Amino acid sequence: MTSTTVLRRFNRTYTQRIGALDESFLGLGMPLASARLLFEIGTTQPVTVQELRARLGLDSGYVSRLLRGLESRRLVALSPDPADRRRRVAALTAEGARLLEDLDERSDDLAARLLEPLSERQRARLADALATADLLVRAATIAFEVVDPASPDARLAMGHYFAELDRRFEGGFDPGPLTEADLATMRPPGGTFVLARSDGEVVACGGVQALGDGVGEVKRMWVDDGWRGAGLGARMLRRLEDDAAALGHSVVRLDTNATLTDAIALYERSGYAAVERYNDNPYAQRWFEKPLTAPAASARSPRG
Repeated sequence: MTSTTVLRRFNRTYTQRIGALDESFLGLGMPLASARLLFEIGTTQPVTVQELRARLGLDSGYVSRLLRGLESRRLVALSPDPADRRRRVAALTAEGARLLEDLDERSDDLAARLLEPLSERQRARLADALATADLLVRAATIAFEVVDPASPDARLAMGHYFAELDRRFEGGFDPGPLTEADLATMRPPGGTFVLARSDGEVVACGGVQALGDGVGEVKRMWVDDGWRGAGLGARMLRRLEDDAAALGHSVVRLDTNATLTDAIALYERSGYAAVERYNDNPYAQRWFEKPLTAPAASARSPRG
């Protein structure tokens, strides 16, 4: 049985048993889509309509219709965003908050009923399997996006990268000031900066800068701790290599610290060979290089 067949069968089984096909999800008098939107608003309110669309992967017209339905039941209130009055912010009303509590209770009861016939060992197996499935399905739907390295999301991702190095390096890590000159190296024509998003949230990043003579360098590659083991680091590295080749680089280099053993293992698995020191980075202890294959004519542009 192929993985595609298994996934489709699981989807049919699961959607039927949790009531996703019912017009009244869990007897709440609304379909699953409306209940899910209510949950998303209540989890991180206030939240902009734009954020809801990105998080759920829904088009603006459908989200607007769902919101109108929740508004008509006085479950959600919409107002202008104080930070940008062109945007709308959604928040639960008191009645909406009560319904969300009811939704949580009914969801817990349904989960308990589904698990009740299973032994403790079977429940543990199911929990592990579902956690793995959740991570891998989300990994399969990651969206990569080229952004300006000076953008707020890019700076946020690099902040996570610097914080991780500070935690892991003996003696900490001081990146120094992030200057415009530093950021400019990760812009075309010789560089790029890429974010990976899941449900609108930034979960990985990486950049490429030119070293000259057809040589590019991978910089500031970071993957959120919650995504370890999902292969996202390898995918981000391949994306950066593809973009480096599209920018005209024939070789890509990178440096790392000896404490980052997981990163070193990734580089070695990905075909990088150890080379002599090529820079003056005081935190670098290992240096690697890999020849690149020119991208096919149909390959995506590093600009998007």
